[in-house]
Amino acid sequence: MKQAVGDSSISSPPHHVDPSTSRQRWLGIAAMLLSAIAFGWLGVFARLAYADGAEPITVLCLRFSIAAVVMFGILRVRGERLPRGKLLIGLILLGGIGYVAQSLAYFVALTMASAGLVAVLLYLYPGLVTIISVVFFKERLTPRIMLALVLALAGSALAIGPIGGGKPLGIIFAISGAVIYAIYITAGSRVTAQAGAIPSSTVIMSAAAVVYLGIVLARGPVWPASIDGWLAIIGIALISTVLAIVMFFIGLERIGPTAGSTISALEPLVSVGAAVVVLHEPISLWQLGGGLLILAAVVLLARNA
Repeated sequence: MKQAVGDSSISSPPHHVDPSTSRQRWLGIAAMLLSAIAFGWLGVFARLAYADGAEPITVLCLRFSIAAVVMFGILRVRGERLPRGKLLIGLILLGGIGYVAQSLAYFVALTMASAGLVAVLLYLYPGLVTIISVVFFKERLTPRIMLALVLALAGSALAIGPIGGGKPLGIIFAISGAVIYAIYITAGSRVTAQAGAIPSSTVIMSAAAVVYLGIVLARGPVWPASIDGWLAIIGIALISTVLAIVMFFIGLERIGPTAGSTISALEPLVSVGAAVVVLHEPISLWQLGGGLLILAAVVLLARNA
């Protein structure tokens, strides 16, 4: 964190935290927490849509199509413009390849495993983000961030075994989603910082929508059977996509990929809790213990602000 020299005419420590820097970091932390909560409901909404007869490709097409329309509306209200040139191409690739691959792996995994299990396995990605950031981008890790990351990973590890409810192929898809997500986040932090959160999110969602629309047109849609399925899809689009992604990028710009991915470890705790309440998935003491470790990581990192 940046610091400035204090006024020598008063009795105070020689350095103090720059209020502007501190506010920006706390805003980033708050945005990441809100993003994690919104993302945490994604698996529950998806399982509800599947239970109503929809299938992953159609759900994903509707998710990103609805979200893209909303994002263009937000972009216009804010008076912002889409990026151009190489930056635009980078964002299109990020959405059309990276986010499509990650979201497809995640949503297919949800057809073969419980929402809680898939959400927890996704949180192998903070360790992968850290490795990528340190090896390729020489990011500096403070002891506090390292400890928070260890706690987050330990919490996820505690929850994996006892959850159950997953086929081997579903687990493979979930882990693949974590690997893709780590690469996506690390690359995205460099690209979106130049374009801004709203324009970046708009391009990424639109690119993903175009890819999924092409797939749906080629193979045919499988719609939900009732209003319940449609409401679940709207929840996916507005809460677990628009709100979640915009807040994620706002946080990413202010606190970086390593701290951001550690704070967003709150997501599996939200996912497990929502799955227990809404889907009646089982919960164990191991899951509760893992959830407490994840929360400890969030609190520890927040105190680093």
